Amino acid sequence: MQSESEEESDTSPMLGSSVERRELLLPTKVPKCCSARYNLAALALFGFLMLYALRVNLSVALVDMVKSNSSMSENANDSVCPAHSTTPMIPHNTTGKQYPWDADTQGWILGSFFYGYIVTQIPGGFLASRIGGKLLLGFGVLGTAVFTLLTPLAADLGVGYLLAVRALEGLGEGVTFPAMHAMWSSWAPPLERSRLLSLSYAGAQLGTVVSLPVSGLICYYMDWSYVFYIFGALGIVWFILWCWIVSDTPETHRTISPSEKDYILSSLRNQLSSEKSVPCGAMIKSMPLWAIIVAHFSYNWTFYTLLTLLPTYMKDILQFNAQENGVLSALPYFGCWLCMILTGQLADYMREHLNISTVVVRKTFNSIGMIGPALFLVAAGYTGCNYVLAVTFLTISTTLGGFCMSGFGINHLDIAPSYAGILLGITNTFATIPGMVGPVIAKSLTRNNTVEEWQLVFYIAAAIDVFGAFFFVVFGSGMVQEWAIKGIHSHRI
Repeated sequence: MQSESEEESDTSPMLGSSVERRELLLPTKVPKCCSARYNLAALALFGFLMLYALRVNLSVALVDMVKSNSSMSENANDSVCPAHSTTPMIPHNTTGKQYPWDADTQGWILGSFFYGYIVTQIPGGFLASRIGGKLLLGFGVLGTAVFTLLTPLAADLGVGYLLAVRALEGLGEGVTFPAMHAMWSSWAPPLERSRLLSLSYAGAQLGTVVSLPVSGLICYYMDWSYVFYIFGALGIVWFILWCWIVSDTPETHRTISPSEKDYILSSLRNQLSSEKSVPCGAMIKSMPLWAIIVAHFSYNWTFYTLLTLLPTYMKDILQFNAQENGVLSALPYFGCWLCMILTGQLADYMREHLNISTVVVRKTFNSIGMIGPALFLVAAGYTGCNYVLAVTFLTISTTLGGFCMSGFGINHLDIAPSYAGILLGITNTFATIPGMVGPVIAKSLTRNNTVEEWQLVFYIAAAIDVFGAFFFVVFGSGMVQEWAIKGIHSHRI
């Protein structure tokens, strides 16, 4: 296989190779509007919206599920911001049951989801490559929805039952991202990958945007148990639509046009391997794969720290009530959702129309999406009680993270499209570790909920983010790896 440096020697380092430029002309594109591949992206968007709504609703509900510790509040009174909310016209509903869970217990509850989530990542990738991603993803969402419906009962039975139910939800969700990546390896033309994958996976951010404020409103006007009943029921409805509309591949789709089918299949002809065995040894030694692993782990440390603990920070430090908390906690993820959509379009435009090479696009976007959030996250810890500035910096930090979807987020499909589902299972296994230990560490560091304690949490997350960004710049790649395709000369895309 021609090395990346050799391949770029006959052209500008910012531009793709001559092979890449010739491929831009072939095959002839077909319309995007109402196409099967964009319909798949739209339905996947709503699927990941449901997945993240089911995942993060506990972060808001937990604020109302736990009895407040008045002694701790008095001890930390000088270290947090003064209350600033006006008295609401309609009082907060307090009929929901409350439990005497300390900070350590809350950390384990928030992290328990990931103990199930990590188990099914790699098996999910293998299963998706063998049986297809449609049913695997569908049943993953269905299982998560069913166990979400059981969450209030589990909480009432005891902490152990709640931990078990959350871990079982994680088992269901663990197969979903590898399954979706496996489907896109058969559906996404190379020059539309950033658009299609950004659109579908942006549903995760949109789910957070919807779930946080809606969960806050449900907790405020009803009680926290309805958060789980409502979102669990909606997850079951989505599962029915998914099974009815979606197909694993263009060949098996009932309503796809012949021109679109030919366009997708011809664009992927030199991308996919016919080998059934998985080159495990070559994967382990692949530095481009390790670059994705490190970047994914680093990004998720910051992402999961904020995802699980931002509502707590908004309540205990910035002193927002439950109604305000849900809305303001969602603002950063609305920005990230918008950023993912726009940068996906921009990344493919740069590759297709400006002829900028894939590796340059991936590394540039990834660096912005990891170093930018680190800087604004640290800055947020030094805003004092300036509520507007604190929320603004947290929003900018999470928004810039959206660049990473067009960085490491879809790089699996660049380096090994035939094994994309398996690779995502591998990288997401490592990237789930921050979700398991991050909330526990953060909770242990913020026992008194002081501003100084939260500054340390933000510093740790920022340092990990920066390390991941530099590792990806050094070892990341934008070309199909030799071990990922046999019998066909690999090339840049």
